[in-house]
Amino acid sequence: MNTPRYFTIIAIILLLWNLMGLAAFAMQYTADLTELAKTDPTTAQAFAAMPPWVWIAYAIAVGAGTLGAIALLMKKAAAASLFLISVIAVIVQFGYTFLGTDLLAVKGAVVIAFPAFIVVIAIVQLLYARNLVGKGVLR
Repeated sequence: MNTPRYFTIIAIILLLWNLMGLAAFAMQYTADLTELAKTDPTTAQAFAAMPPWVWIAYAIAVGAGTLGAIALLMKKAAAASLFLISVIAVIVQFGYTFLGTDLLAVKGAVVIAFPAFIVVIAIVQLLYARNLVGKGVLR
């Protein structure tokens, strides 16, 4: 099947989105928690208390998403599997964030908005890649 005209634009947008996720991970993982605590003590405390397995899930989420976007640009069917791994890791990471901490109680429901958006985008990119695999665009 022919590649849809908008394919490259969507793939580049997804790559940029996932690269922003990598940048966010790097900034959060290397954050100076003493400085962060001066402006946002709750977030600093949450980062300090985050178990290694959650950081690993976060790294897998953004790493697999980025590799999935690269595979998508290369028209490789592996994009769908990589996006699936990313979705699972995102759910694990945010599952801990909202069920394993008091962040929601302290900051309120407003903190759910951006993570929910991240989950939606992760699912959308998975469904998009699966659709393209089904149409024979990704091999």
